[in-house]
Amino acid sequence: MKEKIEALRKEIEQLNYLYYVLSKPEVSDYEFDMKLKELERLEAEHPEFFDANSPTQRIGSDVNRTFTQVEHQYPMLSLANTYSAGEVQDFFERTRRALNEDFELVCELKYDGVSISLIYEDGILQQAITRGDGERGDDVTANVRTIKSIPLKLYGNDFPKQFEIRGEVLMPWKVFDELNHERAEQEEQLFANPRNAASGTLKLQNPAIVSQRSLDSYLYYLLGESLPADGHFENLAKAREWGFKISNAMCKCRTLQEVFNFIEYWDEERKNLPVATDGIVLKVNSSRQQLNLGWTAKSPRWAIAYKFKAEQAETRLNSVDFQVGRTGTVTPVANLEPTLLSGTTVKRASLHNADIINALDIHIGDMCFVEKGGEIIPKITGVNRKARFLPGEKVKFVENCPACGTKLQRSAGEATWFCPNHYRCKPQIKGRIEHFVSRKAMYINIGEETVNQFYNIGFVHNAADLYSVKPSDILCLERWGQKSVDNFIESINLSKSVSYERVIFALGIPEVGETIAKRLANTFHDIDSLMNATFEQLISVGDVGTVIAQSVLDFFAEKSNRKIVERLKSYGLQLSLDQAVLAERTDTLKGQIFVISGTFFKHSRDEYKAMIEKNGGKNTGSVSSKTDYILAGDNMGPAKLGKAKSLGIKIINEDDFLKIVDLSTADFKDDNLLF
Repeated sequence: MKEKIEALRKEIEQLNYLYYVLSKPEVSDYEFDMKLKELERLEAEHPEFFDANSPTQRIGSDVNRTFTQVEHQYPMLSLANTYSAGEVQDFFERTRRALNEDFELVCELKYDGVSISLIYEDGILQQAITRGDGERGDDVTANVRTIKSIPLKLYGNDFPKQFEIRGEVLMPWKVFDELNHERAEQEEQLFANPRNAASGTLKLQNPAIVSQRSLDSYLYYLLGESLPADGHFENLAKAREWGFKISNAMCKCRTLQEVFNFIEYWDEERKNLPVATDGIVLKVNSSRQQLNLGWTAKSPRWAIAYKFKAEQAETRLNSVDFQVGRTGTVTPVANLEPTLLSGTTVKRASLHNADIINALDIHIGDMCFVEKGGEIIPKITGVNRKARFLPGEKVKFVENCPACGTKLQRSAGEATWFCPNHYRCKPQIKGRIEHFVSRKAMYINIGEETVNQFYNIGFVHNAADLYSVKPSDILCLERWGQKSVDNFIESINLSKSVSYERVIFALGIPEVGETIAKRLANTFHDIDSLMNATFEQLISVGDVGTVIAQSVLDFFAEKSNRKIVERLKSYGLQLSLDQAVLAERTDTLKGQIFVISGTFFKHSRDEYKAMIEKNGGKNTGSVSSKTDYILAGDNMGPAKLGKAKSLGIKIINEDDFLKIVDLSTADFKDDNLLF
């Protein structure tokens, strides 16, 4: 009987693959259902042969689950967006110059769904993780197992023992329409678009309901130590053989014209697809070349996303609000007559700044042109003056802060107005607290609504006050139960172990993002050193210019900020660099300035940059008389080579460098580099 059950399972898995992945059904739906029912009957009669990966388990259990957070082995970074042919050409030329050798680009459709990471071991699906904040996401394995286009067991035997594959979970247009029709009949709130519906479905606590939503998937990126080929395109072709749903709308391009042909074709043809797309992704095909191009702090240099031209809608302007951000910037936001745009209902749109408002000559009641060109908040791009009838008041930028009444200021050469009352303006105070608790900062388990609640009640007036909030203070508040209180207190305690560089970022110093915070932490090993740093010391830090340096000085010149830091220190936050990290540092390259050029084989450029900094050296992008070494790989740029020789700068290769810092290939590997 075991053989019969296993044979039936294998047959149904093959039929599933043909139907959901290849779209080539070999039997009728009725015949398929009968085979599945027969398998269900046999498994019920012989529970000793239970298999969690059986096709019958796709329906999901109705047991409620809570999602646990899981660290990504490779961070899921986002792609840099482009919106014009010129930007695509710039990317192509940058890549050509950086590699200085022939290369191929893979063009793919950019599916508008929910990013997912799938982990396989020995050909079995082990875990499915959402993008989350890029560093860690939710474990949604139970829900993903219900998606029939995602294989639970792979075909063949030539797949790596352990690997990761990434892609998008999608809700097809047909399923989306049917779901919204059902919700309308039950007088439930409708989903705005398929992406929101897919995201909401994937986060449901009941996998049995998820299985009824008919989610789909496309996979587009393979990660692991023993991949079949150097080529991204070739790896995905092999993944298709293993049973993954890989888009056929994918091709290799060697010329810019081939890329433009692909974009032009799919800009129109995508409207006939069964799922939502919002652009094209371009990736360098070779993994070796990807490694040499490296990554920025937010995205890979070897890939970009080209976003299709935004759709436009026309609707009426009802009013304008002026919002104050955490750094004091005042932003005008238009309140519109609701209109459908790119699959979503738009009620608000950005008016950007005073200059754009004046250029638009916009009045209350005007019919406006609205676009959603890659922005979270849509933007007003024009006014239909022919439709203007009995115009209302002309929109003018406010002169005083709408929150505290302070006269607004504008820096020379800047388009934005800001409120200079940084430490007494409520939206700015609350904005800094919201930034402090955010995922990429201290990751404290409250959001904007709770920060607002705590502030209005008087529990918190700054970030340090969060650490003095007692469980008894909030247990009696609306929507706060014992579990919510416990989660908050736990996150407060966990935040005390957040790394020093993230604490610097969490402080909300204007102009200091994640990368700059890390640079400052690596130079000033404790907060006292940073607070007392001089302008000259600050601008000597890599990537820190005069604007950032002055911003840091101004921030710590404010007595209230120093007081907050001292309080955070007393609560036990990490305000110095970890001793283990410091112990690994050396002065081997102290005072030495490096320029890295060419393509490498043992490590990526980013890894070599990290090694240089770890050993006390400094990286620069251009060759000058101050440069001490050129770390040269293959195909070094001739201009840099010529200048280096003319200046008598020492040129070393990978092996020379590794001997200098006394590191072998196995000693150093930066995994914080993949999206």
